[in-house]
Amino acid sequence: MNASKIGILTGGGDVPGLNSVIKSVVYRATEMGREVVGVKKGWEGLTHLDPFDATDSKYVIPLTRENTRAIDRTGGTVLHTSRTNPWKTKPTKIPPHLKDSDVSKYAIDETTFDLTPIVLNNLERLGITTLIAIGGDDTLSYAARLEREGFPVVAIPKTMDNDVRNTEYCIGFSTAITRAKDLITRQRTTCGSHERIGVFRIFGRDAGFTALYTGYVTSTRCLIPEHPFDLELICDLLMEDKRNNPSNYSLVVVSEGAAWTGHEVSEYGEADAYGHRKKVDIGTELAQEIRKRTGQETMASDLTYDLRSGDPDSIDHLVAITFANIALDLVSDNVTGRMVGIQGGRYCHAEIPDPAAGARTVNLEKFYNVDRYRPRYDNKLGLPVMLESV
Repeated sequence: MNASKIGILTGGGDVPGLNSVIKSVVYRATEMGREVVGVKKGWEGLTHLDPFDATDSKYVIPLTRENTRAIDRTGGTVLHTSRTNPWKTKPTKIPPHLKDSDVSKYAIDETTFDLTPIVLNNLERLGITTLIAIGGDDTLSYAARLEREGFPVVAIPKTMDNDVRNTEYCIGFSTAITRAKDLITRQRTTCGSHERIGVFRIFGRDAGFTALYTGYVTSTRCLIPEHPFDLELICDLLMEDKRNNPSNYSLVVVSEGAAWTGHEVSEYGEADAYGHRKKVDIGTELAQEIRKRTGQETMASDLTYDLRSGDPDSIDHLVAITFANIALDLVSDNVTGRMVGIQGGRYCHAEIPDPAAGARTVNLEKFYNVDRYRPRYDNKLGLPVMLESV
């Protein structure tokens, strides 16, 4: 076994900045004299790898300075991604190479299988001795499981929702705010031309950080999952904004997980590997209700997937490079079972979050005006730029 081989994978939704992490890991690792193996499609790469071919190009790629030289100039992830959960695999997701073998030894119950032994075997066959896992709560929850099994893991948090515990910042967050601001600024012209109320749906299933900071930089109302909103009040506030605007329009940003009092956002489709189903479009629902109650024309715009496309902004690029290098510092010092992060505005490493704790959420008292459905702009002295305490 090559004791210097490092594995790296990306799981869950893609965000801008992932390729910057991958490139930085490769460049720093080669300076340290270590090989890097890219595992494709997240955790799927370690469950579905051909057991008779450790070089299976569908799931494994050697990473070098040559093949990563320019990847940081684009978004997404060159390693691709999936929402595979080896810990809780459904029968329909069992790897093809296990179909004809006895899989009962991996069964948790009749409908769920734990493929962790396969993951560990594949890591050994690939000669990987330390794994860098990049992802959100779901991906990192399995990274924590591997660490408990005794396999060395270093985690790097990424998600536009910025809701991973034990860190104030996740890769992808700044670009999401930058992109949302640009999109809303452009669409103001349509709202103003038609004198409409604009409703912008944005990511945020359990936490409202993305909507909150988008509202902060666009001076718009924002609705977040942490605080059910009053439908009549938001209609009144939007009409107030409309009357006070010389162009006679108003705007509100709404998290996908936000809901008005007495109303639950419906879900649809099959649950993913981590138990999440898709949310019905709260933006369209809200726009229809506003139109019904105010008699005003509305415009519903779903910004979600636009926020995760394209290259990272300068902050995400900077943080991605730094997170990668701190991860390699930890690997060099034989420190594993940790997640790179930011606390108090400073780079750090912390415990990989316990999935049972749930998502990190907005502190309503400090950061959200529950009466006006706006971010709080006061009492910022002494706080880190753009961040809040974990």
